[in-house]
Amino acid sequence: MKQHPEYGTRTSALMKIITTLSVFIFLVTAVTTVYSGDYVISKSTETRLTDSVPVPLKAERDSVASVQAFSKVYKVLMSPRCMNCHPAGDVPLQGDDSHLHTMLPQRGVDGKGVYSMKCGNCHQPENTPGLNTPPGNPEWHLPPARMKMIFQGRTPHQLAKQLVNRKQNGDKSLEKLLEHADDTLVLAGWHPGEGRTLPPMSHAEFKKAWTTWIVKGAYAPNP
Repeated sequence: MKQHPEYGTRTSALMKIITTLSVFIFLVTAVTTVYSGDYVISKSTETRLTDSVPVPLKAERDSVASVQAFSKVYKVLMSPRCMNCHPAGDVPLQGDDSHLHTMLPQRGVDGKGVYSMKCGNCHQPENTPGLNTPPGNPEWHLPPARMKMIFQGRTPHQLAKQLVNRKQNGDKSLEKLLEHADDTLVLAGWHPGEGRTLPPMSHAEFKKAWTTWIVKGAYAPNP
């Protein structure tokens, strides 16, 4: 039987459409495979963190690795250099034994003290020279009253849950938490001035553990 020319033209057009759709579906599938997952970090965040801790665009959840990393994070956060500014009450702690601040300053609404007892009155932009003199930073303060971010007395489970709770952490996303490892007050913990112990690991080690904890799922240890 002789095939009508119009039939062949339609068949050719149909094949072109099917081929185009197949390519489109393949590309969509490929993009979804690359950018979907349990946790995705933007390219801009990856760039900012690659100086010392490369962060992949996609990280698979791993509860074991995440919890193991947080055990290192917890040791740093519970050291005096961190915990002294994250007290259970409204008076900051002081010294390597984390006793109440001798001057008994109060947190205040913004975390920077009240009336004439402002943190910045004694804590200058830089460390004051000398043994056990006030450490310094331009932003020296406690967390504000509306978001106290208490470390003192928290178990690993409680602290991990609190850190990722946006109602308690200053509305920080996971990306913002990653960036917080390089906050100037966090970094000040490794430059505390004469007479004070350093956190139990270097900042680079802490940042690596912090990043691993978050990108692997930000899991909390069992209660």
